[in-house]
Amino acid sequence: MKPYTAPPRISLVLADVDGTLVTHEKVLTERAKAAVAKLHERGIAFAITSGRPPLGMRMFTDALHLSTPIAGFNGGVFVNPDCSVIESHFLSRDATTQAIEVIKKHKLVAWLYTATDWYVPDPKGPHVDREAWTVKFPPKVAADFGPFLDKAVKIVGVSDDLKAVEAAESDAKKALDGEAFAARSQPYYLDVTHPKATKGGVVDFLCDHLKIPKAEMATLGDMPNDVPMFEKSGLSIAMGNAAKDVQEQANFVTASCDDEGFAFALEKYILQPPGK
Repeated sequence: MKPYTAPPRISLVLADVDGTLVTHEKVLTERAKAAVAKLHERGIAFAITSGRPPLGMRMFTDALHLSTPIAGFNGGVFVNPDCSVIESHFLSRDATTQAIEVIKKHKLVAWLYTATDWYVPDPKGPHVDREAWTVKFPPKVAADFGPFLDKAVKIVGVSDDLKAVEAAESDAKKALDGEAFAARSQPYYLDVTHPKATKGGVVDFLCDHLKIPKAEMATLGDMPNDVPMFEKSGLSIAMGNAAKDVQEQANFVTASCDDEGFAFALEKYILQPPGK
């Protein structure tokens, strides 16, 4: 794990959603809600970021009394709690085309997201039903993504062949170097977004928007695409369900998301800082 130097204070907590804030069954527990409420009581801001579209996170606005910007698509689109858009980062047509080519080469299924819509080639394809249940809105079906290439904020490669997803991630990073950011948001999802649409970019945006030093931010996550925010924050916490290489990039490791790891992390490392 990364060496830990205690920041002067924690003013903002930024959390990934799936596999971090919620369980693998997408449940936001009562203990998690109570821990976030305690942050509010202490005057500590709380924000969320995810590969989900902004509309797929609106259920957390009321549940967690969010007042901070919400970073959808890993920072591809920032919205206010009412889902009004603050800022968007669109992929270039060339990057979108290359990403889809890499995804198809590894026999993954491609999805395309604009700021407002989600397109899939097959409504019965892998993980479509589960994703629709998770984000609470259905996809639109499109056999040809051509009309949407200039509006794409995220391309996703989907497969239950996890080695193929890992290989596609490696190839996408090489093919899209400088043109887009590629990383797995789940073992079965490869996300491709604008170069500025990374969770490290989310840290930059929130700190600038909220006028909070990066040293006073704590971050929590479980996947490789969460590492860039670990690298920029004063305190980083990996989930117990994270892969070992992700855990090694954080200051601390908490319990699994299915064992109240999110709430435990806030209680132990934020509300009762190490050494106290």
